[in-house]
Amino acid sequence: MKTKNIELDVDYIGEQEPLATVEEKAISDFFGRKKLNKSKKDILPIRRVKRSKEKV
Repeated sequence: MKTKNIELDVDYIGEQEPLATVEEKAISDFFGRKKLNKSKKDILPIRRVKRSKEKV
């Protein structure tokens, strides 16, 4: 199946006003949490232990 790409003939998408301080803080907090979660996963790798089947 083919995907169709639509090329837009515009110079910008969205508003041209600068972000409000509340919006800047929200974006900064989001990326900070994302970075923190990624670093935690890198430090503590998840190990899965395969349980052996016991004969009864």
